[in-house]
Amino acid sequence: MLLAIDTATRSIGLALHSGEELLAEHVWLTKGYHTVELAPEIALMLRRADRQITDITAIAVAKGPGSYTGLRIGMALGKGLCLVHNLTIVAIPTFHIIAHGQPTRKEKLIAVIPAGRKRIAALWYKWGSRGWESKSEPENTTWDELVSDLGEKTFICGEIEAQVRKMLEEEDLVILSSPAQSVRRPGMLAELGWARIHLGEVDDAATLAPVYLQSQDSVLP
Repeated sequence: MLLAIDTATRSIGLALHSGEELLAEHVWLTKGYHTVELAPEIALMLRRADRQITDITAIAVAKGPGSYTGLRIGMALGKGLCLVHNLTIVAIPTFHIIAHGQPTRKEKLIAVIPAGRKRIAALWYKWGSRGWESKSEPENTTWDELVSDLGEKTFICGEIEAQVRKMLEEEDLVILSSPAQSVRRPGMLAELGWARIHLGEVDDAATLAPVYLQSQDSVLP
């Protein structure tokens, strides 16, 4: 059984996946209490799924970019479980988790996450033979800069604040995912994690570290 842990932003996600089916999934918004909330929620999810911590054989974590503190907390817990229980661990880019949950489209896709100080982190994707495939390097930008660079109809998904969503709805070149569709689902992280494990592409729990967009100052605190 795989435990998925995503603490990349204020949206925290946990999931349990057997490799064949999604056993449990939980997403909630935190006010910065990642440390206090994470372990108790994992214990609660295990109880509800009638599973034990010893049933877990692998961990999938969001590796960033994202909140400096949030990423460290989620990854530290995942690494700790792996080192104590000798589990397999895989780390998945935050943007890939968002994109993996989106339907097939002919337009290009941009996945976004908040980057603090009224900025966003964004990554472009295009639909390919293996689903949504990234076609650029992550960028630290603003909504105004992003919209001005579109050039063509583009599907945008990810954490988008309500007031920004209203602004984007007025843009001719923007197609928005719905608020529910924009949620970064830990079940998608679990699927991506299992795919990596089946390919033998696992990470080293001792050396694994979060990936930030530029520096600590360029992401959420």
